[in-house]
Amino acid sequence: MQSLYRAPWGDPSAADASAALRRMTLPPHRVPDAEDPSHQTAEVADQPVSVLTFNAVDPSGASGLGADVQAIGSVGCHPLPVVTGAYTRDSAEIHGFAAFDDESVSEQARAVLEDIPVGVIKVGFAGCPAILGQIAELSSDYPDVPLIAYMPDLSWWDETHIDSYQEAFTDLLLPQASLLVGNHSTLRRWLLPDWESDQNPGPRDIARAASEHGTPYVLVTGQTPATGSIENTLATPQSVLFTRKFERFEARFVGAGETLSAALAALLATGSDLNTAVAEALEYLDEALNAGFRPGMGRFVPDRLFWAQGDGTDPSDPEGTDPSSPQPGDIFDDPFNETRH
Repeated sequence: MQSLYRAPWGDPSAADASAALRRMTLPPHRVPDAEDPSHQTAEVADQPVSVLTFNAVDPSGASGLGADVQAIGSVGCHPLPVVTGAYTRDSAEIHGFAAFDDESVSEQARAVLEDIPVGVIKVGFAGCPAILGQIAELSSDYPDVPLIAYMPDLSWWDETHIDSYQEAFTDLLLPQASLLVGNHSTLRRWLLPDWESDQNPGPRDIARAASEHGTPYVLVTGQTPATGSIENTLATPQSVLFTRKFERFEARFVGAGETLSAALAALLATGSDLNTAVAEALEYLDEALNAGFRPGMGRFVPDRLFWAQGDGTDPSDPEGTDPSSPQPGDIFDDPFNETRH
């Protein structure tokens, strides 16, 4: 059974779950005592809420901690990035990964948590089971701080690493998480590996599988119904709480899921209720994808700072027909039957 701190949006088994969801918000973040001399240099009430995020460094800037920091900052929160490891990658693909020592990851996070009040903990790619264990232990020491978990596409990794990582995620992190975010294909293959029906599992099926391990809410992204749009659904085992459809993009992106989950974590940290936070995070992602750019020879990257770039009009292309800009098509990387995980 999840506590109100771990599931601050109410009991998803209640008949009026949707109404409760709209009423409830995350617990207010802890603010320093204004009388404490160490915190008299700023107006405490006007300070941005801090979000602690665990993720790997991506030197291409497409995903990882760079994506988290930009998205969290764009929402108006203060990012606290904890490095779990480093990718060797470019804008086209991941060539390798090196995880940090799990003790050093824990020390990074605890040093920050002992100093700075945190509104939400967001977990991206932790890199190895040992680091997941450290994050789970740390999270259990801060039960009043909700944890938002994101499961990225791991198809670039070998099967042995994928299996051990996802098993640890299931056993250690899902019991701590308030909300799980992930692409439909990734979540289906991880949480429902023995699914036998010819029909793909729906968001409630995935939410039911996550809830068996302690996570009450799931945001399932990248569903591709017959309409040709991209469908994103917030669900519990009992009901679909929110659905939003977007036009597809022809451009292939990297970093979309991390952008969405980081923005969502930050919006929840500011006190938005879950429905509102999901809606605004999806709108933010859609705008970032619409303004996306191709920094190299690989995939497009969401422009998470689109709001700082003016109206985006190219003076030499007043009609907005620049072929380098993303066009309607596929936002998410791969259809259901073409991904390994």
